Amino acid sequence: MLVDKRIYLASQSPRRRELLKQIGVAFDVLPLRAVAGRLDVVEIPLAEETAVAFAQRMAAEKAACGWHAVDLRHLLRFPVLGADTVVELDGAILGKPADRAEAESMLMRLSGKVHHVHTAVAIKHENRIEARLSTSVVRFARLDASTIARYLDSGEYLGKAGAYGIQGRAGAFVEHIDGSYSGIMGLPLYDTAGLLRVFGLTV
Repeated sequence: MLVDKRIYLASQSPRRRELLKQIGVAFDVLPLRAVAGRLDVVEIPLAEETAVAFAQRMAAEKAACGWHAVDLRHLLRFPVLGADTVVELDGAILGKPADRAEAESMLMRLSGKVHHVHTAVAIKHENRIEARLSTSVVRFARLDASTIARYLDSGEYLGKAGAYGIQGRAGAFVEHIDGSYSGIMGLPLYDTAGLLRVFGLTV
């Protein structure tokens, strides 16, 4: 049982910060990129790697990288939470778009179709690591070129898997979801709370 009820968040995502605050979790953001000698997390799928396996591997690697940073910087040894969200369409992984053109292509592919959003969460503390996976099904409305262009003009697609954020303007594109809304945002709260309890952190 942990005496100090605090964790490190190995993510720069403002959405994950908001979601942790929503359920009353005390945390510090661990800026991995600022750590000299850190272990790099390369967010590229392996050959033949499924979307689920990719999300799970990324979450575990981020948690492990964060724990390495705790060791390296001699920080207080709180658990480290890593998470990763992957959008899957017809078996293909849609990551974060490199530019506007790629974002446009992704949104055109998602238009009028059903896709899956997989968010994996992992927590590492000392030699122990535990993980959970949330998978949601999302159905998009048909999007015309002008609707996509207006969305791209907002810049909201930047840094988001599948080129959209359900909590923003793209919420108007979603006809139906089956699963976890917070998971689609980037941190499934039910699964995260369960993981925190495993490590003795009451939510």
